[in-house]
Amino acid sequence: MTSAEQPTVDVLIADDDPLVRMGLSVMLGGAQDLRIVAQAGDGAEAIELAHRHRPDVVLMDIRMPVMDGLAATEALRAMSDAPEVLVLTTFDADEYVLRALRAGAAGFALKDTPPAEIVAAIRRVAQGQPVLSPPVMRRLIDRVVSLPDGSRRRDAEERLAVLNERERAVALGIGQGKSNAEIGEALYLGVSTVKTHVSSILTKLGLNNRVQVALFVHDAGNPEDRS
Repeated sequence: MTSAEQPTVDVLIADDDPLVRMGLSVMLGGAQDLRIVAQAGDGAEAIELAHRHRPDVVLMDIRMPVMDGLAATEALRAMSDAPEVLVLTTFDADEYVLRALRAGAAGFALKDTPPAEIVAAIRRVAQGQPVLSPPVMRRLIDRVVSLPDGSRRRDAEERLAVLNERERAVALGIGQGKSNAEIGEALYLGVSTVKTHVSSILTKLGLNNRVQVALFVHDAGNPEDRS
C-alpha cells in the first residue's frame, strides 16, 4: 500500500534513553506513513506532549524517571480521543508489561524487534488492533500471572456477570486466545457477528481492547483452566 493510500500515523516516542529515542526516530523516519511528532524522556513529559500534539500512537518505555510508563499509560488512556499505547520493553514476560496491558495499552513489542515489525505493529495499533497474537497473549498470561487474589476475582466475576450468555461465550473464547474466526467456528457464528459481540463486550465492561477482556476472563477464572 502506498503512502497516498495509507493515512499518516502521528507517533510520540517516550523513553528515558536519548540513544533509544534517536534510534527509533531514525528507524521510523523511513516509513512514509509514520510521522514523529514529539519525543519525551519520562512519563510526565509524554502526557504533556500528548495533550499538545495529539499523537495517534505512543511508543512507551516502562521504566522511566519522574513518572513511569505504567502511570503514563493510565493517564493517556483516560484522555478524550486517547492515543493508542504500544509498550516497548526488553523483556518478553515482564510483570510490568501485563500491568500496562491492564491499564489499556494495545500491546507490546521488544526493543530488539526488527524495524519492519515495529513499523507494522504501530500501523496495527493505529487501526485499533492489539499487537499480541493469541498464542503470545496466552503465554504472557500463563507465564506472568499467578492465581488472582480474591478481590480481583470477585470484581472480574461481577463485571462479567453483565454479559449475556452469548457474550460470555465469546469472552471465554477471547480468554482462550482464539481469533474471531475460531470463536465463530466454535459457536457457529459468522465473523461479523463475533465482532459485534466483541464490541458489545468492550462497551459493557468499559474496556479498550480484547487483551483486557482476556485478562478479565483469567481473573474471573477460566472454567477450562480449572477442569
